[in-house]
Amino acid sequence: MGEDKPRWKPRERLLRGEPVTQPLPISDALRLTPYRDPRMSTEPEAEAETRKRLDLAVRVGELLLRCGAGTRDVESSVVAVAAAAGVRRVEVDITNQSLLVQCPTSAGAPVTLLRVVRSSSRDFARLTAVHQLVDRLVSTPFDLDSAVHDLKQIQREPRLYPRWLVMLGYGGLAGGVATLLGGGSVAIVVAVLSSLAIDVLGRYLKARGLPAFYVAGAGGAAATVLAWAAYVLTRSLPGPDMSETGFAVAVSAGIVVLLPSRTLVAAVEDAITGYPVTGAGRMLTVVLTAAGIIVGVAAGLQITLRVDSALDLGLSTPQRLNLSDVQPQIVLAFAGGAVGAMSAALTMRSRPRMLLPTAGLGLGAVAVSQGLSRLVDVGTTTAVGAAAVGVGVIGRLLALRLGAPALVMVVPAVSPLLPGLRIFRGMYETIAGSAVGAHAVASPAAGVATLVGAAAVALAISTGVVLGDVLSAPFDRPIVQRRRARRR
Repeated sequence: MGEDKPRWKPRERLLRGEPVTQPLPISDALRLTPYRDPRMSTEPEAEAETRKRLDLAVRVGELLLRCGAGTRDVESSVVAVAAAAGVRRVEVDITNQSLLVQCPTSAGAPVTLLRVVRSSSRDFARLTAVHQLVDRLVSTPFDLDSAVHDLKQIQREPRLYPRWLVMLGYGGLAGGVATLLGGGSVAIVVAVLSSLAIDVLGRYLKARGLPAFYVAGAGGAAATVLAWAAYVLTRSLPGPDMSETGFAVAVSAGIVVLLPSRTLVAAVEDAITGYPVTGAGRMLTVVLTAAGIIVGVAAGLQITLRVDSALDLGLSTPQRLNLSDVQPQIVLAFAGGAVGAMSAALTMRSRPRMLLPTAGLGLGAVAVSQGLSRLVDVGTTTAVGAAAVGVGVIGRLLALRLGAPALVMVVPAVSPLLPGLRIFRGMYETIAGSAVGAHAVASPAAGVATLVGAAAVALAISTGVVLGDVLSAPFDRPIVQRRRARRR
């Protein structure tokens, strides 16, 4: 007779503890990712072969970190490549600037590889190429030499778009945001020209080794002073002038151009999905950059308020509209969202085939947020968060159909929704409210409350995008399966 299995009494089953924690299986590590159910090759026997295959996975993760991918995407890509290469037991540890991967050989000896990433850039075209390489490795028979060759080709490719075209993309983003915020024609032109000047100034300062905090501060000050100069100049010249609200809109567009939207989304995603160390590091980067922008705007406002009196900017919350009373400004806002999203994708060097879908996604995001806030009378933060969820859901499904990770479409699409106007309004209320004399039009406490509201909007955008990505994950399986079936 065989060995009898232990019989647990009902009370013992109720009080029995959980099993011992084991390393995360590959099937669980790749669950809800585009690389689920990878095609695994045979496990290498020699240590040298194991090291070569693991090195390929590490170099893929390193390139993803350089291109701005989130920690979850980097880890899933490393695990997927390792699994396709026959390395079934792998441990991955990622920080802001390093990638540490370890696996055992067939004999049990550990193999450890470390890569340090000291700089990163927004290069979504290269990010898409790496995504397609990983998808091909997990879908077809594994060939190490071919995979290494393809990865080197991706690394050697020049960056997409000339620098002058990227600079024009910043101008388009600023113009789209100014249009979305209801700025007039003069304010839109000023926003575009100001963003071009800010980009030139930022590149000049970075080339001199100035840290990002000071570059952001210089950009914020430049945006404020240039908009003020245009406001004063148009008042003294014949023709259309820039109103006080237009001055605020122009500065707000410059703030949106300076805000690190990609890092913000990645930081919140890391914190929510179980990577607190990288999330905290990236969030600190976002906070320092935002602080630099705020300090720069404050310095610019201090200068301008000493020259002229405080302004009545009229930055009130949009009133509820009836369905039969949709004003033309709403249509312009939709166009501004589309242009802003497409321009943001251009600055992040997305591939040309991604630009129009990203513009459509940005238009939809603005339509949802404006519709909820103006037609249904939903709070601005809630409306923006709901729009971000929709962008996360649709963006992932659409990006996978086009052979790209969700980040490539989602981040540019939500860029026009960033709270640039609230940041400027908060700083203006703080500076003008602390002024001595009759020109004080607000209070520092109101300014701080407005800045907290801006942070809430930014958090709603980030958490909404991550929630949308999680909600859409079960629905992308047919897309992944059809794509892999075509390759077989």
